[in-house]
This record gives sequence, C-alpha cells and structure tokens, in this order.
Amino acid sequence: MSSSVVVISDSEFETTVLQTDQPVLVYFWAPWCGPCRLMSPMMESVASQYGDRLKIVKMEVDANPEAVARYKVEGVPALILFREGQPVEAIEGVVNKQRIEGFLDAHLPQPA
Repeated sequence: MSSSVVVISDSEFETTVLQTDQPVLVYFWAPWCGPCRLMSPMMESVASQYGDRLKIVKMEVDANPEAVARYKVEGVPALILFREGQPVEAIEGVVNKQRIEGFLDAHLPQPA
C-alpha cells in the first residue's frame, strides 16, 4: 500500500474516492493558500502513519470545481473523510496533527 498523498482531479474522483473499499481522506487545497502550505507536510506525515488503513488524496480546488461544488467546499484547506463512497465528516481550516489523528481515529478501525 502506498503511504504517500496522491494528487487527483475531478475525472479521477469517482474511481479513486467513491468506488473504493478503503476509507479515503480528501485534502482540498489551493496554491495561493498560505495555510495549505502548513498542512501539506502534515498530510504526508499522516499518509505515512495511516497508509495501511487509509488512502489520502489531494485536490486543487481551482482546477477541480466539480468535487468542490458537489461537496460544498467553501474554504481551504479542507478535509473530507469518505467511507464506502459517502462523506463521513469534514474539517475546514488549519488544524494540528493531533486533531487530524483524533478525527481519523474516531472513524477508522484501530490497527491490530
């Protein structure tokens, strides 16, 4: 299992996020977003930590308006956790790694 963040586009959203058995954390960001620059290294760290239980994908909001509109992403950075093709919970704005870990731990099975 890859333990890095995968960049996707609107055209890949259906197969990569909605049609997978694995939980997926979608990280919405923008190159002009200062707070996103703080979150990106954290997302790589979380991908390494949770890579066996979770897929993390990154979507640029300006280049991917379909997913942004469909899931009502109003600010960046934003995180939406999907399970079985459905959004489970979302966070908008900068959060620390502990908050992301708590968010994921509440929704993912614990490792054996």
